[in-house]
Amino acid sequence: MTKQPETQEQVPPTPLRCITGAIFSGGLGFAMYSLMISIATTFAAKPIHSDNPMAVNIGSAVRTLVVGIVALGTGIFGIVTIGLLALAIQLLVQQLTKSKNS
Repeated sequence: MTKQPETQEQVPPTPLRCITGAIFSGGLGFAMYSLMISIATTFAAKPIHSDNPMAVNIGSAVRTLVVGIVALGTGIFGIVTIGLLALAIQLLVQQLTKSKNS
């Protein structure tokens, strides 16, 4: 018995699916933005107390890295949201022009 390879058909994008994805992505982006503000506020409220300059530099670098990673995630989700909304608009315009030409 030979196993038949499974064919995966790609589902074409629809404006509703794009808008739904944009809502989820925007929600995650907003949640990450709120998390980033909370982390930055917490770090600002609790300064590093040490006499060792190397410990202060490492602590500062780690804090910057943590806030930067969360900011990067926020930016990625924001860009994905904008892209999905633009795709939804493009698909709507294509559907409207196709129906007018028919």
